[in-house]
Amino acid sequence: MRGELLEVAGVRPLTDDALEISFALPPRLHEAWRYRAGQHLTLVGADGARRSFSLCSPPSAREWRIGVRRLPGGAFSDDVAPRLAPGDVLEVLPPSGRFSVEADPTRRASYVAVAGGSGITPLLAIVGTLLEEEPGSCVTLVRADRSSGSVMFLDEVLDLKDRFPTRLQLVHVLSREQQESPLLTGRLDAPRFEALLAALVDRERVDEWFLCGPQGMVESLRAHLVAGGATRVHTELFHAEPVAPAPPAGPDAARRTEDAGEGARVTVRLDGRTTDLVVARGGPPVLEAVAGVRQDVPWACRGGVCGTCRARVVEGEAVMDLNYALEPDEVARGYVLTCQAHPVGPRLVLDYDA
Repeated sequence: MRGELLEVAGVRPLTDDALEISFALPPRLHEAWRYRAGQHLTLVGADGARRSFSLCSPPSAREWRIGVRRLPGGAFSDDVAPRLAPGDVLEVLPPSGRFSVEADPTRRASYVAVAGGSGITPLLAIVGTLLEEEPGSCVTLVRADRSSGSVMFLDEVLDLKDRFPTRLQLVHVLSREQQESPLLTGRLDAPRFEALLAALVDRERVDEWFLCGPQGMVESLRAHLVAGGATRVHTELFHAEPVAPAPPAGPDAARRTEDAGEGARVTVRLDGRTTDLVVARGGPPVLEAVAGVRQDVPWACRGGVCGTCRARVVEGEAVMDLNYALEPDEVARGYVLTCQAHPVGPRLVLDYDA
């Protein structure tokens, strides 16, 4: 799957270690690249590696802007991004991602969004969209940052507060900087989160929860909410624990059906075409095998985080090593992340178009 070559329209510093990149889309892409609040763009590097960055602007803005925080040693964030300038060209894949929201103007709901560090990027778009398009709804946004100097999109969040003073409740926790309230100083763990909820919202009346940030924070807060009875908890990780790199795709990872020996017979439906191959059970994930014969197969992180490689199991069974992207109801309906999926039996049919 090849992306589009897009011109960088602007580069704006956000903090000492974060910036915003905006893209100039040609008119022919405006409709095809419409996105839902919370989705991301995937950038393809010169080395072929793919890196996903959330869109920070609400769809109503008709802008394609991403937030990038510099990670030490990051091939894009630490090497390429700081040297970008307007007029540069990058290869970019269309908007995708499951961490998103569809606003309903008739709905009157209560939302809580929790952003850890750069996790504010997709939540800025989600919160803005809910406030703009659901006039009967209210949002509580809890931010967790290291210090006041590391806060991304501070002005944008304060602007939302000015525009919707009675419907947006804003709370800011700093882990490495003293604040007046002890409750707002320190790491946002489950006990502190519960204390904040008790002071701010009636959790029984919260309709949906959105959590985005580092893996430890997101997983602990999700577990805490689920244990307390919450059922609609949406999560996205910005920093997952490293996983071992998958073996390279190629003829050894996938063999055509006519060369089948031991392994599962796998059929893939993608973009209206069907491809048959054989995947070794107990070997690399299905995605590695499919990528060896279908260059158009969608993928980005290969770590079970972004959800780009999602497909539905039509026949057979597959198990996943990790799943940070799919909601429980998606798993119940048979969806898997093919970058983490392995066939269980002798036959597996996957539908990427479902």
